Amino acid sequence: MLNRDWPNQTYWQNRRVVVTGGAGFLGSFVVDKLHERGAAEVFVPRSRDYDLTDVVAIRRLLDDTRPDLIIHMAARVGGIGANQLHPADFFYDNLMMGVQLIHESYKAGIEKVVAIGTVCAYPKYAPVPFKEEDLWNGYPEETNAPYGLAKKMLLVQSQAYRQQYGFNSLFLLPVNLYGPRDNFDLENSHVIPALIRKCLEAKQQGLDVMDAWGDGSPTREFLYVEDAAEGILLAAERYDQSEPVNLGSAYEITIKDLLETIARLTSYTGRIHWDTSKPNGQPRRKLDTSRAREAFGFASQVPFEEGLRRTIAWYVQSQQVIEHP
Repeated sequence: MLNRDWPNQTYWQNRRVVVTGGAGFLGSFVVDKLHERGAAEVFVPRSRDYDLTDVVAIRRLLDDTRPDLIIHMAARVGGIGANQLHPADFFYDNLMMGVQLIHESYKAGIEKVVAIGTVCAYPKYAPVPFKEEDLWNGYPEETNAPYGLAKKMLLVQSQAYRQQYGFNSLFLLPVNLYGPRDNFDLENSHVIPALIRKCLEAKQQGLDVMDAWGDGSPTREFLYVEDAAEGILLAAERYDQSEPVNLGSAYEITIKDLLETIARLTSYTGRIHWDTSKPNGQPRRKLDTSRAREAFGFASQVPFEEGLRRTIAWYVQSQQVIEHP
């Protein structure tokens, strides 16, 4: 049950924490917030030192760090194009990292594992807003199903290990994230950083027309990355069940409206051409966020357009640093 008076500083003060993926986009904000909360020791394993698809490397990681709690965010991720090009890699890498890490954590007597799933685990035509109990009512959207199913197996594992062994693990389902420090590579980035970069480059090049995938009709919900990091730590502090929990903002927008908003915020005034030969992806994504609010008091704080402004400003500044070191 939720203890709203739980003192964050006290909870983390004497705990050693491993954050897989802690050098990545979301992970870096989780690590920042752990330090703000006074976490005693935070260890971020790097892939060059610990290949988490290799069980021997996982055992070595646990021996080297002796953590009390693990937040597992390491993942192979990308947009629709990357998922279509590398479905086997997305399935294998994400499955093996998560399943072996949870199993070895159980064997090592780790106090708690917080596993981060994905909204891609939901069925393609799940009723909107997505409720956690609808996770098994259909097959995921085809373009990222291998990734989504690999992640969803961690939920099965979490529930099975709690049932058989009493092992304390959680499974969280964040919606699409955005914010500073995101990946802006057009080949494997998610939709918001890709559109920000395309608008800025189209403006810089003076293009009258900019291409966009699909027809713009799908809807998405987006969660600012710092809000997501806060939700993960609140769950770690306050939630001790294996029932999955959505992390979202409850704000839904069409891709068409999203691109028009980004074009306005980046001052791109050209025409947008929708390439309908390209896939749309899942028709709608919007989460029911009531369980997170009730179970551990999480609600998003950053308004969507404000988050976009911060993200654009960070990317522009990062490009200036690269161009003028």
